[in-house]
Amino acid sequence: MLIMEYASGGELFDYIVKHTYIKELQACKFFQQILSGVEYLSELNIVHRDLKPENMLIDFDKGIKLVDFGLSNTFKHNETLNTACGSPCYAAPEMISGKPYNGTKVDIWSLGVVLFALLSGFLPFEDPDTGELYKKILSADYQLPDYVSESATDLIAKILTTDPEKRISIPEIRSHPWFNLVPDTLSEKPGTMIGMECPPFDQQILDKMKAEHNIDQQYSMKSLEANSHNSAIATYFLLLKQHIKLGNHSIADSRLKTFDKTVF
Repeated sequence: MLIMEYASGGELFDYIVKHTYIKELQACKFFQQILSGVEYLSELNIVHRDLKPENMLIDFDKGIKLVDFGLSNTFKHNETLNTACGSPCYAAPEMISGKPYNGTKVDIWSLGVVLFALLSGFLPFEDPDTGELYKKILSADYQLPDYVSESATDLIAKILTTDPEKRISIPEIRSHPWFNLVPDTLSEKPGTMIGMECPPFDQQILDKMKAEHNIDQQYSMKSLEANSHNSAIATYFLLLKQHIKLGNHSIADSRLKTFDKTVF
């Protein structure tokens, strides 16, 4: 039986609606996590293509989880994609104009729309007429409220740049002053990056998987050794994360001290 992680805070969208808009220090904390998730996907050559607050969940300690990968795709280095998809209000200009696009760059554009929504409480591009909506996106026709700081305004302008070649990159976002309003603890202690590093091994968790969820231990061990992506591995990491949050520190691998910061 596959277990699932509970995101008790609900959707980021509902959080924004409840608070009207998010104050900049908290918005910065959220945005740092969202960017780390997109950066992780990009390093695995994955594009999400439907990044929006409705597809971002909040856990009990305001950790952000990216969800709904139904429109995601993989890509090769320097490969462009062609399928126009996702939510129109968050879609990059090159995507809606039907041009071949770089997956990471369209995700970065969507991040700009999400950041705008966090700080203002509404979307930069909205219109009941799809044609008019696309015109606004293609010309980056938006207006931020006066209560958004100059630094945040500058970052949003650099992200919502219609020319993807001139659009700010993930490393450049990380170096922007607004992004560094609060310490970026994820970059300091990234934890185990699933799919990129060999997973940590813990016999207690394997025993629990067998006893409580009837997951074959040999299958689980082979999956760990192969760094596979399957339901057994998903269950293993969720149980391991719970194990650490409950204060069980008997696991030998020191990397698990930062496992709760794993992008997963």
